[in-house]
Amino acid sequence: MSHTIVRREGAVGSDLKKPRGWRRFEQRYPAVAAAYDELSEVCRCTGPLDEQAIALAKLAVSVGGSIDRTVHIHTKKALRAGVSPEALRQVAVIALPTIGLPRALDALRWIEESIDEAAGDG
Repeated sequence: MSHTIVRREGAVGSDLKKPRGWRRFEQRYPAVAAAYDELSEVCRCTGPLDEQAIALAKLAVSVGGSIDRTVHIHTKKALRAGVSPEALRQVAVIALPTIGLPRALDALRWIEESIDEAAGDG
């Protein structure tokens, strides 16, 4: 089965600073990292969502899983894609009835930390 990858305009990712752990992974397992990057790009290009919507969806998945590291990563990627801080906060609030108050509050704290860190980078 063949497929063509059409890279999205303004895609967030490869040209930005990657986390240290990912850089080490790429150095140790370059073929796996390249395959992962290609899979990620193919998944992003399968439908009509723009970069902001994709960023919000990835953040929501991370919030739902209560995965602090990826909440931080996807919050920063969403900010770079142009998502407003208020929209990012809303993701945690929307998740509250599904994931519960303690997990939603954790997610909100992680999102706030990332917003603050991103503001300090600028």
